Amino acid sequence: MIEVRELTKHYGDLVAVDRIGFQIRRGEVVGFLGPNGAGKSTTMRMLVGCSAPDSGSVSIAGVRDPATARLGRARVGYLPENAPLYRAMRVDRYLDFAARILGLARSERRRAIARAANATGLDQHLVRPIDQLSKGYRQRVGLAQALLGEPDVLVLDEPTSGLDPGEIQRIRALVRQLGEERTVLLSTHVLSEVEELSSRVLILARGRLVADGPPAELARGESVELFVSVRAGAAVLDAVAKRLAAVPGVLALRAARSQPDGFGAWHAELGAAAESARRAAAERVASEVAAAGAHLVELSHQVPTLERIFLRRTDPSWSKGNAVAEVAP
Repeated sequence: MIEVRELTKHYGDLVAVDRIGFQIRRGEVVGFLGPNGAGKSTTMRMLVGCSAPDSGSVSIAGVRDPATARLGRARVGYLPENAPLYRAMRVDRYLDFAARILGLARSERRRAIARAANATGLDQHLVRPIDQLSKGYRQRVGLAQALLGEPDVLVLDEPTSGLDPGEIQRIRALVRQLGEERTVLLSTHVLSEVEELSSRVLILARGRLVADGPPAELARGESVELFVSVRAGAAVLDAVAKRLAAVPGVLALRAARSQPDGFGAWHAELGAAAESARRAAAERVASEVAAAGAHLVELSHQVPTLERIFLRRTDPSWSKGNAVAEVAP
């Protein structure tokens, strides 16, 4: 449904998007992740035909380069982060205006507006000025605009940004429903949203695609960690850290976030260790804590989260930012 090959975009000397490629099938909801400046918005603009690539190609539903093909543009619905709504207009008149831009005939426009309003729950709000709607319902208007041409593909940029918790849940439910019949590319900084809605994630960093796959599959390639929490005095905590860093199988030791006085906590990276090796490392860690004279509060294996996968793939300094020690494998 979406096929991207060697897609590249420059802004002067800046390589905003660097030869990325991926495919998305019909019916997939794919999370599109990356830090600010990674190239996500530039990529989405090229996908929907708002910007032409310097090289590479985009194919939507078999139509290559939708930027130059009206048929391709008609098959893509796009909701930018800040939906370009004419807030003084009534909902129905704004949607009619957007349908005319799509080139829909008058009789077709009426049906398209009715379908889009029904899909987004706007049936009872069509004659209201957009400015009188809550932000959540304004987002619905933006989604309705994206659905007018019954597109095969939806590209959604931060659809729940700035909404209250109730509105967030309602928009997420709507996106989930839309994804049952369409291909959806969902860009958001809210990782829990991606976990809830997406079966697959694409992660972009510095203009390059650094990860592509289901979260569970990406997690299998991540290092296993032990979380260690102890109670002891400051001097003993320093000794614990040194002992933990020297445990066989511990590749790196990273201090956890700030702890109350008298407590310390660390993440001990074990790499892609086998179950027996992880168990042996955990037993040695517990022994070292006791030998240092500290009280073990918690010792647990940590399943790699999407947040950790994201940070590791996009920020090379992350794992070393709070490093107590690095140990050569």
